[in-house]
Amino acid sequence: MKQFATAIALLGLTAGATGAQAQTKADTGPAVRYTVAFPNAVHHEAKVTATFAGLPGGPLHVRMARSSPGRYSLHDFSKNAYYVVATDGGNHPLPLNRPDPYGWDVTPGADGIVILSYTLYGDQTDGTYVGIDQQHAHLNLPAALCYAMGLEGRQTEIKFELPATWKVATQLRPGGDKNTFTAPNLQYMMDSPVSLGAQQVRSWPEGDQTIELATLYQGPAADLDDYAKKVQKVVKEEKAIFGELPKFDFARYTFVADYLSQATSDGMEHRNSTSVTSPRPLKGEDETKNLGTVAHEFFHSWNVERLRPKDLEPFDFQRVNMSDGLWFAEGFTQYYGRLALRRAKLIEDEDFFDDISRWVNLRQNSPGARYASAIDMSRQAAFTDGAGSSDPTNGVNTNLSYYDQGAGLALVLDLQLRQFHRTSLDKFMQAMWQQYGKQANYAPGNPYTVKDLQRVLGEVSKDTVFASRFFRQFVYGREQPRFSENLLVAGLAVIPTRALGAALSNQVEFDDQGRCLVAYNTQIGSGLYKAGIDRGDQLVVLDGKEIKSAGDLDGVLHKHSPSDVVFVKVKTRGGVERTTQLILAEDPNVQVKPVEAVEKMVYSPNQKTLREAWLASQATN
Repeated sequence: MKQFATAIALLGLTAGATGAQAQTKADTGPAVRYTVAFPNAVHHEAKVTATFAGLPGGPLHVRMARSSPGRYSLHDFSKNAYYVVATDGGNHPLPLNRPDPYGWDVTPGADGIVILSYTLYGDQTDGTYVGIDQQHAHLNLPAALCYAMGLEGRQTEIKFELPATWKVATQLRPGGDKNTFTAPNLQYMMDSPVSLGAQQVRSWPEGDQTIELATLYQGPAADLDDYAKKVQKVVKEEKAIFGELPKFDFARYTFVADYLSQATSDGMEHRNSTSVTSPRPLKGEDETKNLGTVAHEFFHSWNVERLRPKDLEPFDFQRVNMSDGLWFAEGFTQYYGRLALRRAKLIEDEDFFDDISRWVNLRQNSPGARYASAIDMSRQAAFTDGAGSSDPTNGVNTNLSYYDQGAGLALVLDLQLRQFHRTSLDKFMQAMWQQYGKQANYAPGNPYTVKDLQRVLGEVSKDTVFASRFFRQFVYGREQPRFSENLLVAGLAVIPTRALGAALSNQVEFDDQGRCLVAYNTQIGSGLYKAGIDRGDQLVVLDGKEIKSAGDLDGVLHKHSPSDVVFVKVKTRGGVERTTQLILAEDPNVQVKPVEAVEKMVYSPNQKTLREAWLASQATN
């Protein structure tokens, strides 16, 4: 068994290396051609046919992807490909062998052609999977199209056979025939989402390039017109951060947007487009949420698509692609997505300060961040980024999202650069862009490492000691940023909420029998944790009061002050009853507020100047 396992491991390494190396090796062989049709869309199925020609002798290894660009966990898309058939160019059957769950081996006939067809199922409209119905199809191509090992460098061509009213929205290059599109290689093709349906397109020039919003939406056209104007504001604000747009490969960037009731709220970045999906309408508070996704994903057209971590290049579709830099790639993008909305005046100051409060609370209250660095948290993406797992985890005590941790670091770094170094995070992003992101042709040209980030910070701040200390403390290390101190320079105060019992109330739920059950893993340091109480345990009696409703619980809590110790009778999920002591702790959360709204605090001219420069629009037109 050990020998067999070793052989399989070596096979996997060879396959992974082949896929990874293919991006830089052009292949002049015949293009790989796909046809995608929808004869059974009502039941969420498509018919996919892939033609591989000009093949040498020996078996062809055809695979479905196990991972997808922009996702950092396994998804095993082969589970939705079935009824697989292989023929040669003359429609003669070819035998198929399935060496593992992720693909098929087939030996070409004398004509050197393999035509492989299968049925594809998909009923989840988001950035990772496939959504198909009578109204539309939204395709993440790693979830939809197979590929052949060794042919990754060949040009690809996809022809969509569509209902008469459907049109195609994609970053792929239009081919010679209607509804036919091309990509220079497999990596580019897999990074190109496709939306099919009754598209409504709003487009506008931005410099010498075109931005288009290709939308499936059933609401009023006026909603879409107004929404497109706000998307334009986002584009201009984020362009101003870097000083220019990326040079999109075909002078066009597409928001591939499905705002349909059956869609799942999601966003997924791609090189010259982004997939945005949502069931929410394009107006009111829902519109603002949708714009938040747009702002985050468009920022990715610089940060992560072109300004790219070296450990994500080239992307390997057969394994988890782990990176040390997601705190920067995703976390700094999270920060700038919200800041861009504020600068564009699409959200109010209070909304942005609520974002800051969230980042501060998550970092300050995360037990996991005391033991794991920002790099460690980035490496956990394999288990948190949409990864499936049937067993419970202890994430409340071990994980802090690299989105939120990175956003908090971006916030602190921005304010420190403005206060002490007469520069800003904008200038740092521009410097990174010029050195590591700008020069690219169909793929990232100069991927960076974490050490590169530190070096550029030293250059921008003109203080290598500062850059080294920041990375040692907060990127490699686990020190908690001094949020109160840093936010005060912008006239923002960190105020404790001082809500007694909120931490306890938020940890329990009442079932239909009136039992007060601990609903989640208890957090290290909390009163419940110290009392030896955990998920599934029942709080029977608290401070002499039998707890049968939320009102009973609130009544007890209102009689006490912070840090009071009371007796609690607990019935464990194993059925054992015991009585112990419980500390009634305050809610540990804080609220970030402008100092002018806080009694006895003064808003100084220096604070006002820094805050206004920080939050002001940077767009010039």
